[in-house]
Amino acid sequence: MLRSKLAELIAAVRDGTVGTEEALDRLEKLPYEDVGFARIDHHRTLRRGMPEVVYAPGKTPDQVLAIVDRMIASGTPVLVSRVDPGVASLLACHHPESVHHESARLVSIGGVDRRQGGLVVVVSAGTADIPVAEEAALTAEFAGSPVERFYDVGVAGLHRLLPGLDLMRRAACIVAVAGMEGALPSVVAGLVACPVVAVPTSVGYGASFGGLAALLAMLNSCAGGVAVVNIDAGFNAGFVASLVARVASAEPR
Repeated sequence: MLRSKLAELIAAVRDGTVGTEEALDRLEKLPYEDVGFARIDHHRTLRRGMPEVVYAPGKTPDQVLAIVDRMIASGTPVLVSRVDPGVASLLACHHPESVHHESARLVSIGGVDRRQGGLVVVVSAGTADIPVAEEAALTAEFAGSPVERFYDVGVAGLHRLLPGLDLMRRAACIVAVAGMEGALPSVVAGLVACPVVAVPTSVGYGASFGGLAALLAMLNSCAGGVAVVNIDAGFNAGFVASLVARVASAEPR
């Protein structure tokens, strides 16, 4: 349930157009919905400020569609992550308003119209890191944060980062995405006052061990204020950054 829908229900009870028992009945049915293979959490928006996100891998296309159908029916915007083209096409057939963000492997239906909270800036070390960076940026936008992007500014050409300093210093939270040796978040954190969410990617040659080298480098950052999420976890980074930016601006959900 969205916060706005709950406000409408409270107003209806106050105005007498909805009785107390009917309101209680609606609320009792809403916390989660059991569809057999999934229990859909309809109250996550109220608790966390963002709806439950559907992780597509491991589910059949029909299961993903069924979950999305029930979320849409409840009036909740939907974000589906790690979507392959087949699932994206199926969702588009049943929900023409859906948007497939191909690079980020996301499908969004609806979202928060009003931008709220502080600015989230997403930076990437290289062009190859952009898919993970876009997953972070789009997730933060879906959650309602204003987002700016600044890509391909890694330490192989550190001078490219300098034109973005003013932008990064206006941010309430920065997401720094890097593979290879994972140095970019440490550099960024040494230049700004806001928290930096570091995202290691699996981009790199053999000794990068699929992102493990970048992960360990970020965990051992000598710059303070760096928090690290899992390898290629753009969604997690975008969600955390949006929460930080919202709290930093002292705006309610």
